[in-house]
Amino acid sequence: GDETLGQLLPHLLEQLELCQKSLTGYLEKKRLLFPRFFFVSDPALLEILGQASDSHTIQAHLLSVFDNIKTVKFHEKFYDRILTCTSSEGETIELAHPVTAEGNVEIWLKTLLDQSHKTVHNIIRMAATAIQDSSFNLIEFLNTFPAQVGLLGLQLLWTRDAQDALTNAKYDKKGMAQTNQAFQELLNTLIDMTTKELTKMERSKYETLILIHVHQRDIFDDLCRMHIRTPTDFEWLKQCRFYFNEDIDKCIISITDVDFQYQNEYLGVAERLVITPLTDRCYITLAQALGMSMGGAPAGPAGTGKTETTKDMGRCLGKYVVVFNCSDQMDFRGLGRIFKGLAQSGSWGCFDEFNRIDLPVLSVAAQQIAVVLASKKERKKQFIFTDGDVVDLSPEFGIFLTMNPGRIFK
Repeated sequence: GDETLGQLLPHLLEQLELCQKSLTGYLEKKRLLFPRFFFVSDPALLEILGQASDSHTIQAHLLSVFDNIKTVKFHEKFYDRILTCTSSEGETIELAHPVTAEGNVEIWLKTLLDQSHKTVHNIIRMAATAIQDSSFNLIEFLNTFPAQVGLLGLQLLWTRDAQDALTNAKYDKKGMAQTNQAFQELLNTLIDMTTKELTKMERSKYETLILIHVHQRDIFDDLCRMHIRTPTDFEWLKQCRFYFNEDIDKCIISITDVDFQYQNEYLGVAERLVITPLTDRCYITLAQALGMSMGGAPAGPAGTGKTETTKDMGRCLGKYVVVFNCSDQMDFRGLGRIFKGLAQSGSWGCFDEFNRIDLPVLSVAAQQIAVVLASKKERKKQFIFTDGDVVDLSPEFGIFLTMNPGRIFK
């Protein structure tokens, strides 16, 4: 009996390996059609695909492919029609065009992603127009728009007024002081709101607005104190500046001489970090790195906020940021899969504690990152990855590593 087993087991193992190989190939095909599946583990992806016949089962998995779409609302009569998206905090946005969740799950998820981006963009365009209105009222404005767009509106407003004041500073001696006073009054208006009865979500929204606007007021106050008189001064250029360019119909964020297009990822009522001078310096460095088609590598002791700063900068640009905790269990195939996903989906990847990865794997990872970044530098639309796959390239992606020198370097 042992002999038959001895012959049977290697044969079964061979068959099992074949199964595993074709399964991996199948999942890979699905991932190439919807690149955010690259960040979902095999078992979770199998579950999504296995239940794909019923579109309502996707609810449990939405947070693993979207930044902050927790649930979607389906039409009462048309079972497969998606009408609205709701964030973890309970804020809801209505899609510009309903999405029909029929056919392959990876196809309609991509449509849902595109539609959510389009919806956020349309709302931003409306907000940019509303700011220009002569009868503009901040609180009314913030109550009509989603939190993410309200915050962006406040930043657009601040950039516009500050830029105008700086442009006219040479002729208008009191302009800077008046604008500074106006920003202070804006802040007081926001602070007054927090004394009223607010829901948890609204309170969180106003706290974030105050947090960002305090920083904006401080920046402008410093510009006044330093007697900056021109919008081309570096003290102004080094800040995050928000513009809505109507000619190209895009929201642009400029940091130093690098321009980013707002990526319209729906973020819900996202909390933001308090901005310190160090945060500002990190933003400048990371922006320069991205401008030169490189990656960023914040280093420092544990718990100082390296990852959080990267995530916060991503939120500032409306990006989808994926964080990976690296460990010695990671192999080059898993890492390669992630790099392919980032390059294709135009997301940012933040690799936490990168120095914990085993040395042999690190050397391959370095090669993989080099290939991806070199293709970005050459502005290619497609490139051949180290495993021979042809991968589409979105120029919006970014790779960030954080290293913790406190841990023993391998």
